[in-house]
Amino acid sequence: MSDKPQTEPGAAPDQPGGPIPESPATASHPASTPEAAEADPLTQALAEVAVLQAKVTELQDQYLRGQAEVQNARRRADEEVSKARKFAVESFADSMLPVIDSLEAGLAIQEATTQQIREGAEATLRQLKSALERNKVLAIDPAVGAKFDPHQHQAISMVPADQESNTVVSVLQKGYLIADRVLRPALVTVAAPK
Repeated sequence: MSDKPQTEPGAAPDQPGGPIPESPATASHPASTPEAAEADPLTQALAEVAVLQAKVTELQDQYLRGQAEVQNARRRADEEVSKARKFAVESFADSMLPVIDSLEAGLAIQEATTQQIREGAEATLRQLKSALERNKVLAIDPAVGAKFDPHQHQAISMVPADQESNTVVSVLQKGYLIADRVLRPALVTVAAPK
C-alpha cells in the first residue's frame, strides 16, 4: 500500500476529502445551461409574442373572410329582392292569361246572340274569380244584417231600417282582401240607431 493519502474524486489534491471550489469561470450562470435558457423571461416573452401574433393573423383572416361572406350574402339578398319585385306579378299575370283569351275569343265572334254573349261573359267572370282566388284576392261581400266591421267595410250612409242598428243594410260595392289585407273596403249602407 502506498503512503499517499487517498483523495476522493472531485476533491482538490491539497484538500483531502473536500470539494473543489468553483472558480468564477466554472460558476453556473442562468444562460449557460439549456434548462436555464428555457426559463429566461425574455425568451419566453418572445415565444409568447410569436404565438399571439400568429393568433392575431389567424383572427384577422377569419374576420376578413366573415366580412366577405356578409357582403356576398347581402349582395345575394339584394339580387333576390330585386328579382322578387321584378317578377312579383308573374304568377298573377299567368293566371290572368286565360281570362284574356276568353275575352278575345268572345269578341272574335261577329254574329253572337245575346244569349251567347251572356254565357261567354259568365264563363269569363268565373275564370276571373278563380284567378283572383288562386292569388289570394278574396271578395268582401257582407250579408244583409251582418255587423258593420270598420276594418273591412266603409259606411256610405246610415239609413233607418227594421233591423238592429250598426248592421249592414245593403252592399253598394264589394270590397277585396289580398292575403288578409284589405285591398278595398266594401261600400255599405248601415242601419241607423233607433
